[in-house]
Amino acid sequence: MIWTFLTRWFSKKFDWLQVEVTSQCNAACIYCPHTVYRHAWQSRHLSLDTFRKLLPELPRVRLIHLQGWGEPFLNPDLFAMLTLAKQQGCQVSLTTNGMLLDSGKISALVEAELDILAFSLAGVGENNDRVRRGTDYATVLRTIAAVHAEKERQKRLRPALHLAYMVLRSGLADLPRLPAEVSGLGLTQIVLSTLDFVPQPDLVREALVPRNSGEYLELKVRFAEVGEAARRRGLQVYHYLRPPGRLEECPENLQRACFIGADGTVSPCVYLNLPVREEVFWVSAEGKCPYRRLTFGSLEQQSPPEIWQTPNYRRFRRDWRRGSLPLPCQNCLKVF
Repeated sequence: MIWTFLTRWFSKKFDWLQVEVTSQCNAACIYCPHTVYRHAWQSRHLSLDTFRKLLPELPRVRLIHLQGWGEPFLNPDLFAMLTLAKQQGCQVSLTTNGMLLDSGKISALVEAELDILAFSLAGVGENNDRVRRGTDYATVLRTIAAVHAEKERQKRLRPALHLAYMVLRSGLADLPRLPAEVSGLGLTQIVLSTLDFVPQPDLVREALVPRNSGEYLELKVRFAEVGEAARRRGLQVYHYLRPPGRLEECPENLQRACFIGADGTVSPCVYLNLPVREEVFWVSAEGKCPYRRLTFGSLEQQSPPEIWQTPNYRRFRRDWRRGSLPLPCQNCLKVF
């Protein structure tokens, strides 16, 4: 009892919690672990009962992001989770492939005042459909426009509409076309990301990992040109393009954020908690190596503050602060 009280009293305010409401997906993106590891993948929905165990902590959370390695709209309890989270006073966001949003869901999302709704793309036109199999570029754009129209019909400002755009090396030529393609749909922000988790050697060529300062500057100029073109159309562009070498801090914000898997397990980030039931291999900065999950507890047995304060989790964060990277992070492409 005393331990529970103290962990709650001293629990810090999280910048965000990423909650995987499902690990099931209706798409088969060629670069996604869900596709590559399909023989070992465990598809499941986060239960509403497990989600409720987060509710006492949400007043101390700035943002809860309802998405992990699956498509959120496949979970039949998604709208209940969204409503419960909003009742706790935190902002709520989610990312979708856009293929399951009909008019009823769109209307309900706007009424629920979801704060941010992001749509995933990885190319323009058929280039997107080639790598994001099971999705349709034209359908995604129509859905974005439909959400914007529903916001105007209901006279609401939310959700803010974002585009989560994966930049693959094979899709670099599409980048200059992107601002014009998505202009006028109601989007306010484009986030450019690169392939940080490479699940098999054949995909190494798609990862935009600058090997030297020259490659880094060349890519930075490309991204900046897209950003300027988007700005002229009223769109903000953000990107995470890391320079060569080791970063001192992880962009996953390990000290003030964490990831909850669809099975209720808690990890420092989404990359350390793939729902695989047997050994798989991934490609790190050092080459092909076995993948190891890293979890520090489960909501089925402990509260979030209790998990946060376990000795092993505290040691993990302490090692990062001291510059001694824990083993699972030592070869991560997001850091090196």
